[in-house]
Amino acid sequence: MVGSVAFKMDMGQLQLTRLNVFLGQTSILRGCLPQTTENQITMNSISSISPKSPSFLHLQHNKPKFLLFRPDSPSFFPISRKSSFNSPMATLAVASPTLGLSETFSKLKREGKVAFIPYITAGDPDLSTTAAALKVLDTCGSDIIELGVPYSDPLADGPVIQAAATRALARGTNLDTILNMLNEVIPQLSCPVALFTYYNPILKRGVEKFMVTIKEVGVHGLVVPDVPLEETEILRREASKHNIELVLLTTPTTPRERMKAIVEATEGFLYLVSSIGVTGARASVSGKVQSLLQEIKAESSKPVAVGFGISKPEHVKQVAGWGADGVIVGSAVVKILGEAGSPEEGLKELEEFIKSLKSALI
Repeated sequence: MVGSVAFKMDMGQLQLTRLNVFLGQTSILRGCLPQTTENQITMNSISSISPKSPSFLHLQHNKPKFLLFRPDSPSFFPISRKSSFNSPMATLAVASPTLGLSETFSKLKREGKVAFIPYITAGDPDLSTTAAALKVLDTCGSDIIELGVPYSDPLADGPVIQAAATRALARGTNLDTILNMLNEVIPQLSCPVALFTYYNPILKRGVEKFMVTIKEVGVHGLVVPDVPLEETEILRREASKHNIELVLLTTPTTPRERMKAIVEATEGFLYLVSSIGVTGARASVSGKVQSLLQEIKAESSKPVAVGFGISKPEHVKQVAGWGADGVIVGSAVVKILGEAGSPEEGLKELEEFIKSLKSALI
C-alpha cells in the first residue's frame, strides 16, 4: 500500500513537498507474533528536524550521515549510512513511541497480564546475531528486553553468562559497538530495552555522558548490579535527568528496612533476585520468593519482576502465580545462542524456546 506525507524543504531553489511512504505489515520471522503495522520513510539523508514543528523535515543531500529523531526524546543522534544490521538504505520508522518500563507494567496490569522479560548478552555469538535476536524476542511477545553489556569481571553472573561475555569481548564487542547496533535496531522494536551493565563501563565514559548516549539510542532502562544503594545517588540523579529508569535489585537476604529503601528508590520495577548467588538456571525456584513478593507488595505498589534461576515454562507459570508482575529469564536464553551450531540454528531454537516461555503466561 502506497501513501504520501507532506514535507517542506527550503534549500536554494529546490522545494520538496511530498515524499512517498510505504505502509505495510511485516513479520520478521516465521512462527512469531505479527508486528503491528509500521509506516516507514526511506530517504538518502536527513540533516535536521525543524524545531517549529515535528511534522516538517528539512532534507539535505551529500551528507555522510543523517540524524534520526525519536519522538520520545528531544535529542538527535548520528547513524552511519552504511549498516551491517539493516538494509543499505536508511530507514526511519514513523510509529508510536515505545512505552517506558513503568508504562509497560501499567499497561500490562490494566490488561491482567504479567511481563515477560528475556535477557541476552550483546555480541554473543556476534552483534549481527544479537540484532536479529532482539527482533525475534520482540516479535515473539517480549514485553521488555534486557541486554547485557559484556564485562571482564561479571561478579553477579554465573558460568553461562560469564562465558558469553568472554566470547563477546574476544570478538571485539564493546559499549560503542553495542550502541551503534542499538541505534539501528531499537527503532524497529515495539518493546523497551533495558541495559544490564556493571558500573565500570559507566564510570569510564562518565555517568552523565553515558546516560545521554544510551537515551539517544533509545534505551529506556538500566540495571547496574554491582552498585550498592548508598552509592546510587549520582546514578539515580543522572538517570532521572535523562528519563532513564534505573532498576535496583533486592535479594532474599536483604534486611527488611534496607529492602524498603531499595523499593522506594527503584524506578521502572523492582528486580527481585530469586536465590542467593549468581545467575544461572536452577531446578526449582525458592518458595521464599512467594513470601517476599507478599512483603514487598504490602509496602509498595511498584511492579516486581523476579529473575535469577528461572529457566523453564513451569518456573515462569509458578512465579507469575505467586503474584510477580514480571518474570526474567536469562541464562537459559543465553545458553541457546551461545551453544548453537550456527547463528541461524540459535535463532530458530531461540524462537521456539521464547514461545514456550511466553505461552506459560497466557
